[in-house]
Formats: sequence, structure tokens, C-alpha cells
Amino acid sequence: MTVKVSVVIAVYNPGKYVEDCVSSLLRQSLTPDEFEVLFVDDGSTDETPARLDQLAAEHPHLHVIHQESSGWSGRPRNTGIAAARGEYVMFVDHDDWLGDEALERMYDYGTANEADVVVGKMAGIGRPVPQELFRVNRPRATVENAPLIDSLTPHKMFRREFLNEHDIRFKEGRRRLEDHVFVVEAYLRAKSVAVLGDYLCYYHITRDDGSNAGFQRFDPAGYFGNLREALDVVEELTEPGPLRDKLYSRWLRVEMVERLRGNRLLKLPEDYAEELYREIRGVVTERFGPGVFACVAPTQRVVAGLVAADLYQDVRALARWEAGIRPTGRLTSLAWENGALNIGFSAEYEVDGKPMTFRRDGDRDLLGLPLSEKSLEALAGQGITLDAPVGGSGVDLVVRHRDDATQYYLPLDSEPHRLDAEQGSFRQQITARAVLDPETAAAGAPLAKGIWDLHLRIRSCGWSKETRIGAVRGEDVEAGRLAALTGEPRRLVLPYWTDGPGNLSLDVDQHTAKLEREAVALMNPAAAVVDGSTVRLPLPLHVTAGASDPVLLRFERKNVGKFPADAVVDGRTVSAPLPLEKITGQRWAVRIGVPSPARGGAHWTRLPIDVVVDADGTAEVIDRHTPSVKPAVQQAAPPRPLWRRAAGRLKRALTNQQKKS
Repeated sequence: MTVKVSVVIAVYNPGKYVEDCVSSLLRQSLTPDEFEVLFVDDGSTDETPARLDQLAAEHPHLHVIHQESSGWSGRPRNTGIAAARGEYVMFVDHDDWLGDEALERMYDYGTANEADVVVGKMAGIGRPVPQELFRVNRPRATVENAPLIDSLTPHKMFRREFLNEHDIRFKEGRRRLEDHVFVVEAYLRAKSVAVLGDYLCYYHITRDDGSNAGFQRFDPAGYFGNLREALDVVEELTEPGPLRDKLYSRWLRVEMVERLRGNRLLKLPEDYAEELYREIRGVVTERFGPGVFACVAPTQRVVAGLVAADLYQDVRALARWEAGIRPTGRLTSLAWENGALNIGFSAEYEVDGKPMTFRRDGDRDLLGLPLSEKSLEALAGQGITLDAPVGGSGVDLVVRHRDDATQYYLPLDSEPHRLDAEQGSFRQQITARAVLDPETAAAGAPLAKGIWDLHLRIRSCGWSKETRIGAVRGEDVEAGRLAALTGEPRRLVLPYWTDGPGNLSLDVDQHTAKLEREAVALMNPAAAVVDGSTVRLPLPLHVTAGASDPVLLRFERKNVGKFPADAVVDGRTVSAPLPLEKITGQRWAVRIGVPSPARGGAHWTRLPIDVVVDADGTAEVIDRHTPSVKPAVQQAAPPRPLWRRAAGRLKRALTNQQKKS
């Protein structure tokens, strides 16, 4: 059978971190004869070579190539390309891992769209990854119609014949940004690039020992020398003009300006920070003109202008001010409607605990940045203004899996508002309403079991910052914390406040034991009644209209028995006949159950009420924490038989006689 994918992994002293990578490869949905894995050991000095040889002996589709250490990942990746037999080559780092269906889905998507490059959705566990690129599937992406340039790591599929046709290879030796040079050339030469955004393919992992190669401090001169090589590729393969400026702006924005903002700059040792600044300024003045500056956001343009004017202390002063910026959000409404959770919220930026303000100058909205007169003059000389495009501000609400960082954007409507502030300035607050349908939120599919956290992101004038939502909330959101029964087969989805901060999260399919503590606790015991032989309870769940038999009730008493009853849901009430012939004369706990075929039966949760049934069959509902006050309710224990009492007396007499003797 033709090998569909060759996975190339450059390996150097990964230690235990290679195991998760290996496990994900062995879980792939492609059959072992459809893909191969090429571990290229670049002179590891730990136990890795022996471990890889063992894996290759156990799994015929896993192969190991040993070579002398080259000092970086370029040469081992090139070795892997040369040895590959697959239609596509996929690059994976030895401390990352793949989604279980990643290779199959990316290969199928690539062949369906005749793609030279396939970019699979990424997640970062402890590290940032591009977000906007993966909002939707993009079968025909280019650097012009999609933000491809935001993703320059090599963890993608490349058609092997395409790489060989254009002799696209990694630069070798101990260096930085060799992946930028490789990927940007592939983007610009590819006839088709396909972006798969509806399945999480690649997990970028931050090691707990902090030893990821990309996190190590670099030599600024060498780093920005290597960066120029990526710019050279763009210059070779594009004409002067808007496209080249747009591509160049990626490096200005990400590799330069963002390194000089806020705490990212201030936390560096001052001598290293100034050396970094000098190297950045060298590239800015040498390679970037006004067209490149115009492609970045207003606040980024200001920093770039200060760099071009060589105002380093002003860059640091602005960084100190930006270090105080925080995104804030207020949860204003939370309610289930037809199986979907409607989430209302407001959001704005604060600086040092106070709302961020913008200035008005006639019809112009201006950034309220703390800049000196010298800075303002230097910026004006470059044609850089402080105009603030607040009309383009927006918010996103994403739901993110706590364990593996899978995330999805929620559909929402938002509206920016101007609020008057002091001295003719104004604040900007954005109100929004998002919809979370647990059965479609995962790019049209159901959310997987687990804890999903809600994250708010505010985008405005070049700031894009994220925070949790729910810790600050209005008074009318408690009712929204009801659990909901969604999907077929039915499963429980519970909105709840996290311990400590009190942020909003979802427990999907009872991943935790929070249902009884959180949602069921909202049930009002006083609203529960017995009508003849039928118990009627306020339903502590949201159930989609038209659902049939979604819940069960059970009456139970320790060491006595558990007796289920057929329940009927009518609006916000659940009713069930009491099995009086079985529960008369006792006090019984009441549990509600949700049928779960996946669990092999119902999952039962205790309600905050008990049912007390007198000897004559009269029943009432009481709060479960109310002590019993009717002795008649408890059946008297039958008297002990005479023979048992006589035997007890004889046993005690013999025991006493033995002690005396």
C-alpha cells in the first residue's frame, strides 16, 4: 500500500517528553501501513536512542535514523525529508503530540483540495498559538486571503513532490527562525494551501522544566540576522507593493514591536533589553518603510515609530503604562433557552484599575497614550497619528477545554458604546450576547466530555488581551446555573462558578461531582409537594421542549432499598407516583436520574428533599436537612425472640465465669 504520510521528528535528548508524542502516533486512525514515522536522532546523549530503537523493533512503521549532533533541528528534518516515502511529509516536535485523527483528516483534506501545504488546527498548552487562522476551514488559503503568515512553525503537512520540485529545505546549523524561511517559501510557491480548522490536529506543549528550545534566550544579533533571511525570501518571491508590505509587517509586529511592549520588555535585564532594541532598530530602519508601518495596528505603529526615531526611553515609558492594561468583563445574563445557553456580558479595558479613556479632538478619536512632546513630534514627522479606530473594536468569547486547550469561538452579537469620562474624554464599553449550544459548539459537533472554561478576548486599537468571565456578574445570572439535558442520547451540561475566582465554566457529561453541590442546590424544597400519591417537584434541570422521558426518580433508604418510579416532566415540574406499598412508614431520600447509555445506566444525583410516608400512607416532602420530628414515622423494631434473649444471657454468664477463673 502507498504510504500516505511520513511523519518526521527531529529528536535530541527529549527524555520522558517523547512518550506523549509516541503515544499519540500509536493512536492514529490511519492504519500502520498507511503512514510511517521517521525519528531522526540528532546525536542524543540520554536514554533516547535505545528507547527509539526499542520502539522501532516493536512497530514496523516506526523507523530510527541516528546521526551526529548538528546543533539544531534543520539538518535532522532534511534527513527525514530525504528518507520519506509518503505522499505528504508532516513535521512534529519530539515534545508535542497529535490529535488521534490528525494524520487521516489532514491527508484527506489535503488530497481533496489538491493542496501543496495542509495546516491543521493547533492548540497551545502553556504557550500561544495563532487563533484567527482557524476560525473556519479554508480550502483555498493564500497569504493574501487568509492570515497564513501568522503561522510559521513547520508543524504542517507538505506534499513531498512539491518540496522536491522546488528544493525547499531547512537551513542547517545552530540558528534561529529556519522554520520561518522554510514555511514562508512554501506558502509563496504553493499552488494551494488548505487550512483545516474544525479538528484539533496539533498540540504545542510547554515542558514543565521550561526547556523548550523556542523559550530559551537568544543572541539578538544572530536572531535578527536569521530573521533577515526570511525577509529575503519574501523579497525574492514578491513584487514591491502592498502584499510585500503586509507580509513584512508580520515580523515587525510579532518579532519586534511585541517584544518591546509592556512586561515583556520590562522583565528583561536592562542591558539585554537595550541590546535587543538596538538589533530591532537595525532591521526596522534597514528594511521597513511607511507601507509596512501602515499594515500594523495603531498602538503597534506608535511603538515602531518610536523605534525608528531612536527614542528608547520613550519606548520604555510607554511599556510601563501598557503594563497596567487589563481586560475586564461583567457577566450580565445567563439563561438556558431551547437547549442553548445564552450569555450576556459587557467588556472594556482598564489601566491601573481605572477604565481606559480615549481623547476627542473635534471629529477625531485619539489614543490616550502618555507620550512626551518629543515623541509626538517624532511620530508626526513620520506621518504617524494617534487616531483610534474604536469603531473596529470587538470581542470574542471562546470555550476552551481545560485539559487539552481545544477551543471554539461562540457565535455572538456585539455593540460598542461610548461613555462620557472626565475632561472631554470617553470610555469604550462593548456589550455582547453569545450563544453556547453544547451540541453544536465544537465547529458543528457536540462538546466533548470534560470541563470547558469561558474566555473573553477584547480587540481594540492593537491591544488583544484575554481574561476569564463570570467573576464579576449581575444579580440575575444565578438561575442560569441550572444543569441542562441536551443531545441524543441525553447528557447533562452544568454551568458553574469555579472555586476561588468564581469564573464561569461548564461541566459537560458530569465530569465532576458538582451537579449535586451546584445546580441541584438551587432547587427550592418548599415548592415540592405531595398530591395524593403523586410527588411533584420543581425540576432542577433545563430540558429541551419535546423531550420524552428524560429523567427518572428513585426513593431510597440505606440498608432498606432503592425503589424507582416513572417520572413525567411537564414544563418546569417533574412528577412521579409514590410506590407506597414499598415505602410506607419510613423517611426516604429522593434522587433524580438521567439515563446514560454510555455509562450503562442512569447517573443518580440526590435532591435537597426527602419524602416522609406515615404508616397510613400519608406522605409529605421536607427539606433533607430537617431532622425527623414524628416518632410514628419510624417503624418500631420487632421484639427480640425469647430464645435469642436467653442465649444472650447464657453467653454473658459463661464469659463472666471465665473471667473469674
